[in-house]
Amino acid sequence: MSGTPTCAVMIATRNRREDLTRTCAVLRALDPAPDEVLICADGCTDGTEEFVRRDHPEFQLVANPKSLGSTRSRDHLMRIARSDVVLSLDDDSHPLEADAIARIRRLFADHPRVAVASFPQRTDEHPETLTAADFGPVHFDGTYVNCACAFRRAVFCELGGHFGPFWNAYDEPDFALRCAAAGWQVRFDPSVTIRHYFSGVNRNHLRMHQLHARNEIWSVLMRCPMPQMFAVMLFRIVRQFAFAVKWGWRWVLNEPRWWLACIAGAPAALAQRRPVPWRRYRDWMDLIRRPVRDESEWATKFGNP
Repeated sequence: MSGTPTCAVMIATRNRREDLTRTCAVLRALDPAPDEVLICADGCTDGTEEFVRRDHPEFQLVANPKSLGSTRSRDHLMRIARSDVVLSLDDDSHPLEADAIARIRRLFADHPRVAVASFPQRTDEHPETLTAADFGPVHFDGTYVNCACAFRRAVFCELGGHFGPFWNAYDEPDFALRCAAAGWQVRFDPSVTIRHYFSGVNRNHLRMHQLHARNEIWSVLMRCPMPQMFAVMLFRIVRQFAFAVKWGWRWVLNEPRWWLACIAGAPAALAQRRPVPWRRYRDWMDLIRRPVRDESEWATKFGNP
């Protein structure tokens, strides 16, 4: 990438037309405007497709007749985008700064090792963030959130994108791991702030736990080297069970559902197995727990892929 990078916006949505309407209005007011806006209506039955075609014909619409999940939908949008950088939003999230696109372009131009820029959120899910005066300094993370981040598209494609069977959840740490192993940064940068209204539509906390737990094990099968893979897998199964215990017997009794789903999908995960060196995997796990604030420390751990 040379000069000023181009910047797109992508959104995967399912039956949240009212939220999408608000977000599209904000996107239209950004100055400068994004070079392209891509929206995937993932099996929508609430008039989302008609809304986008009628009110925002300048946006590129992808319509999945049947829901394919947010992971596969985002992966497809990333691959058809033409821009150098892609800002990823949810249908209920948008930048607060009118010049966010200019800031994102500058960030990626100034920091050539950044694969993912992660932005702070002012979200209803955590009310204290709505009035927070400071989100802390720039640092390097082992994950990010898809509703508040921007990707360097060439790196996304180079590293293989998202694992479609994830459907939803855990695609962020799985991709961040591959970035770290290849010497690319996930940079938390408060130069852009995202407002996330956090819609309750299509959110089931038990279901999300099960998807996250299942996908976490699939990621271990794909990325963790032998013989450490077995110990890491056991640790994560026990940790997920302990999490379910905190939520009560209903969650505990439902744990076998994701175990069976995990076993059923294991052959597909193993077919994609590309383990990273253990040192990189271990350092990435530490990065999840303890983000790195000093670039020289990051370079020592991850700078030589």
